[in-house]
Amino acid sequence: MTLSRKLASEALGTAFLLAAVVGSGIMGARLSGGNVALALLGNTLATGSVLVVLIWTFAPISGAHFNPAVTLVFLAQREIPWPHAVAYIVVQVGAAVLGVYVAHAMFAEPLIQVSTKLRSGQGQFFSEFVATFGLIATILGTSRSRPDTTSLAVGLYITAAYWFTASTSFANPAVTIARSLSNTFAGIAPNSVLGFIVAQVFGAATAAALFGWLVPRPRQVQ
Repeated sequence: MTLSRKLASEALGTAFLLAAVVGSGIMGARLSGGNVALALLGNTLATGSVLVVLIWTFAPISGAHFNPAVTLVFLAQREIPWPHAVAYIVVQVGAAVLGVYVAHAMFAEPLIQVSTKLRSGQGQFFSEFVATFGLIATILGTSRSRPDTTSLAVGLYITAAYWFTASTSFANPAVTIARSLSNTFAGIAPNSVLGFIVAQVFGAATAAALFGWLVPRPRQVQ
């Protein structure tokens, strides 16, 4: 696959992911009658389901990263060259913002928004560390032992992590940045973004280091 096809794959996948995250949040909030748990359930099911579909669709083209943390892990493991990694991350962030705008347009919301939903505190930041650690662990563990299950495993993990983490498992710097531009159910205030991203990067790095030892690649075993 050429780089242009890979970048198009990352752009489409990331944009659809954010359209699903934000769009299902808006729909859930509108239909739940003020029941936050019900709105979150709708948001969760849509996000986990669309992740499985998007990974199935785009993994053969670009690897279906849709996440700068994932791209950085594969860069560190020399599975993607750094110019491609930089291009992936730029496209992921831009496409994530575009996906938010698509969701706003579908629900007749103002396109340009800034979230006022503060998500701060040690519990929230630690949750993002745990959420991202678990996501990278899921990807590395399944891709090296049962690669045919990775898409389903990622979708199931995110579905679960929405409910067992206090932050509802963003686990993705591009998603975090884009959701700061949506003052809807799925939003996050810009003041909370940096703490989330720092926690996500540390979570990804920790998982990559541990699983580099726990589940070494074949050439490392040899």
